[in-house]
Amino acid sequence: MQVTPSLAIQIQTLPDQPGVYQYYDKDDKILYVGKAKNLKKRVSSYFNKVHDNAKTNVLVKKIVTIKHIVVPTETDALLLENNLIKQLQPRYNVLLKDDKSYPWICIKKEPFPRVFTTRRMVKDGSEYFGPYTSIKTVHTLIDLIKELYPLRTCNLDLTTSNIRSGKYKVCLEYHIGNCGGPCEERESDVKYDNKIKAIRDILKGNFKDSLKDFKDYMMELASNMEFEEAQKVKDKIDLLENYQSKSTIVSSKISNVDVFSIISDESAAYVNFLQVSYGAIIRSHTMELKKKLDETDEELLELAITELRERFHLNSKEIIVPFDVEVQDGIHVTVPKLGDKKKLLDLSERNAKYYRIDQLKQIKIVDPERHVNRIMTQMKKDLRMHVEPRHIECFDNSNIHGTNPVSACVVFKDGKPSKKDYRHFNVKTVEGPNDYDTMEEIVYRRYKRVLEEGQPLPDLIVIDGGKGQLGVAVGCLERLGIRGKVAIISLAERLEEIFYPGDSIPLYLDKRSETMKVIIHLRDEAHRFGLTFHRNQRSKNAITSEMDSISGVGEKTKTTLMNHFKSTKRIKEASLEDLEKVIGKSKGKLVFDFFQVN
Repeated sequence: MQVTPSLAIQIQTLPDQPGVYQYYDKDDKILYVGKAKNLKKRVSSYFNKVHDNAKTNVLVKKIVTIKHIVVPTETDALLLENNLIKQLQPRYNVLLKDDKSYPWICIKKEPFPRVFTTRRMVKDGSEYFGPYTSIKTVHTLIDLIKELYPLRTCNLDLTTSNIRSGKYKVCLEYHIGNCGGPCEERESDVKYDNKIKAIRDILKGNFKDSLKDFKDYMMELASNMEFEEAQKVKDKIDLLENYQSKSTIVSSKISNVDVFSIISDESAAYVNFLQVSYGAIIRSHTMELKKKLDETDEELLELAITELRERFHLNSKEIIVPFDVEVQDGIHVTVPKLGDKKKLLDLSERNAKYYRIDQLKQIKIVDPERHVNRIMTQMKKDLRMHVEPRHIECFDNSNIHGTNPVSACVVFKDGKPSKKDYRHFNVKTVEGPNDYDTMEEIVYRRYKRVLEEGQPLPDLIVIDGGKGQLGVAVGCLERLGIRGKVAIISLAERLEEIFYPGDSIPLYLDKRSETMKVIIHLRDEAHRFGLTFHRNQRSKNAITSEMDSISGVGEKTKTTLMNHFKSTKRIKEASLEDLEKVIGKSKGKLVFDFFQVN
C-alpha cells in the first residue's frame, strides 16, 4: 500500500514503546484510536499490506495525521485507549452500545445514615453499592433491608445537639414500626450503626454474619420465654434465607471474582460478566459491541473488561476468562478447563448466547433488512464464498421404485423461499432409478435454458447428495462454460456434510448455525416440492392408465378430469351430473358407466 512522504516520516519517527495511537483525516477529524505494545510496529502494520477487511483499507486511505501518547505499560495503554474512545468517539472504533445510567444503593454519609436508591453519584463521602443492571433487584434489596432493619427515611439533620435540644418529634414511621426513633434518642447511634454494618455486608453479598446474629438473638429471646418476639426474628431469618437461596450459589470456595465471556458474529460481539461474591452470583450483565474493523475476540474482550470494571466499580483481584487477555497489573487471569470455575465460565457464555439470540430476534422484527444482510454476510464467510449467496438454487431427484422419475429446483432469495421461481422437471433421457444421470440431465437442462433466455445465474447451487452427484453437476457447468461463474456445493444428508468440487474432505458446520439452518431449509423444501410433484405424477399416471380402456375418452379428457377432481378416488365417486358438467354429457356418461361396472 502506497504511503505519502508525510505519513512515512510520521511512521518512522514513532517510538518502540507501549502507548496509544490516534489517526486523523485531512480535516483533522479523529478516525481511530488504538493501543500497542510497540507503537512503531503496530502502526506500520496498517500500511505495509492490503487488508482482507474492506473497511480497514478505507480507513488507511483516509489517514493523514498520526498522533501518539507513550505510557509505561500496555495495561496503561488499555485504560487510556478506553477513555479516549469514550471521549472522542472515533468513527472506526468499536461502538459500546450500552451507555445508560444504572441505579445504585446509597448509604448516606450523615448521622444515622439513610439507605436509598439513586442514579446519581454525589462525591460527599457516601457509600455507593452497584450499579445494578436491574431495577427489580434494587427494589428487592431495599424491601429486604427495610424488613430486616428498620431505618429512618426522613432527611432531618440528626446531629447530637439537634436531638438533645428536643427539636424533632417521632413521626408515623416510628409508630408503625418502620423506624427506631433516633430523632428522640429512642435508638442509640451504636445500635443504628450495627444495623448499617449488617446492611453493608448484605449489599456485598455476605449473608453469613447477619444470619448468625439473627439466629443468636432468636435463641436468646426463646430462652427468655419471649416467643412472640422470637417468632418475629424467625420471620426475618426466613426472609433473608429465601433471598439468599434466589442468588445463584456456585461454590463457597469461589469468592470475589469476576467472570467474562464473549460471543461474536460478523457485525457485533456480546460480552457477559458475572460478579461472584461469597460463593454467590450477585450481578450479571451483557453488553453489545458493534464491530467496525473486523476486530478479534481478544481485542474486544480486553476493551469490554476495562469498560465494565470501570463502569461497575469492580475491584476483584481475579477474573475468569475463556482465553488469555492483557489487563491491569495486579489482576490474576484464570482460564479454567475443569471444575467450578469452568462451570461459571460456561454459565456466562450461555448468558451471552441467549442475549445475542434475543437481540437478533428484535432486529428481525424491527429491521428485517439488517437481519437479512447479517445472515448473508455470515453465509458468505461460512461457505468461503467471494459473494453473498443472495440467489441460491437447490436440486433434488424423486423416483420411488424407479417409477415416474422427476426432479425439483427450489429457489431461495435473501435466505427465503421464492416460490414463484420454483421449477419441476420430468426426466426424459434416463430409464430407471439412476440418480447421477438424472442429476446430470436436469442441471444441464436448467442452466442451458437460463443461458438461452438471458436469465441471471444464481450465486450458489446446492446439490442434494454426496460427491458423486456434485461431480456430475460440475461437469454440466463445465460443458455450458459457466464453471467459474457460480459457486456449487453438495449437501450429504446423513451427517449434513458439505462437499466442494475437487475436495474429498467435507466441511462441517454447526447445525444450529444460521448458515446451516438456511441450507437445511433449502434442502427440505426441495424434498417437499419434488415429492409433491412426484406423487401428483404417479396419481395422474394411475388414473390415466385406468381410463385408457374407456372407449371414446382421450388424453385431453383425462387431463381435464384430473385438473378438476385432483385424484382417482374423487373421479370414481363423482356423480353423473358432476362429470357431465366437467366433460359434457356423452363423455361424462361413458366415464360414469365405466366406473360403476368396474
